[in-house]
Amino acid sequence: MNKSQRKQLEELLDKITELQEQVEFIRDEEQEKLDNMPENLQGGERYSQMENAISCLDDAVSNLQSAYDDIQISTEQ
Repeated sequence: MNKSQRKQLEELLDKITELQEQVEFIRDEEQEKLDNMPENLQGGERYSQMENAISCLDDAVSNLQSAYDDIQISTEQ
């Protein structure tokens, strides 16, 4: 891998970090809304949808971290 390619990958790492932070922020906001939902609405369809969205956002954060780790390893070789 040449210097130019490494630089491009380092720029992508910065973008992945930014995306991960944005997804985490949205996930945390959604989790806060879920935590503050009145008890009489818990267990309903909306509650389930919110739980599912949070789970999907957790997966996205994890996948972004995996992509970051893989790219970082490739730049070290």
